[in-house]
Amino acid sequence: MTDGNNAREMHSDEPGGSGSGRRARVLGGGLAVVLLAAGGAAGGWLLAGEDAPPSSPNADAGATVPVTPSETPSPTVRTTAPPAPRTSAPTPSGGLTVPPVVGTDFTDARDELRDHRLGWRLVFGTGSGRDVRSANPPVGSPVRRGTTVTLYVAGPAPEVSVPDLLDDDCSDAADDLVEEGLYPRYRTGRAGVVTAQDPVPDSTAYWNDSVTLTCGKEPAEPSGEPTPTP
Repeated sequence: MTDGNNAREMHSDEPGGSGSGRRARVLGGGLAVVLLAAGGAAGGWLLAGEDAPPSSPNADAGATVPVTPSETPSPTVRTTAPPAPRTSAPTPSGGLTVPPVVGTDFTDARDELRDHRLGWRLVFGTGSGRDVRSANPPVGSPVRRGTTVTLYVAGPAPEVSVPDLLDDDCSDAADDLVEEGLYPRYRTGRAGVVTAQDPVPDSTAYWNDSVTLTCGKEPAEPSGEPTPTP
């Protein structure tokens, strides 16, 4: 007489038929599935020719992709072209140069500079003669109009006679002094006429000496009529 349990299922209350046997079969089947899946993946790496499994997406996050040498950008080379060479030096004078004054009498050299609208300064020496030994700037140097050229004279400053400048206009008196090789000094300004001078007229002086002028209004001439009394 049978109890209808033809499959002979074992229950937990049967000897050797604990419930863990069914669970073991189920776990065993799951493990087999996992192993097969792993084997399939390994076969995929081998077919692809890779030596190691690819890293997981999380492992690659934020990673730096190496750049092959062919992909390395070439550095930008900046070159600066040298400035173009100057073909000629600038001539600030517009062609004006120190005239050939060396070897000439210093008065002639002064007149030559004045004709070129250049200033002059005389430096006298201790030798003999009136000729110019050198100039600064040198002869032939480019200069601007108004530049002062220093003339070095061989001998000492010659004597001159102080002109009579009394009652002359102060501006005209200054020109006369410069022409004679002397220089004016003003005691009371440059307006009016010369009322006094020092040294006095016809005195002996030397080139480059100064003459002090006193300028002002002309004194009123007496009319000859008596001044009325109040």
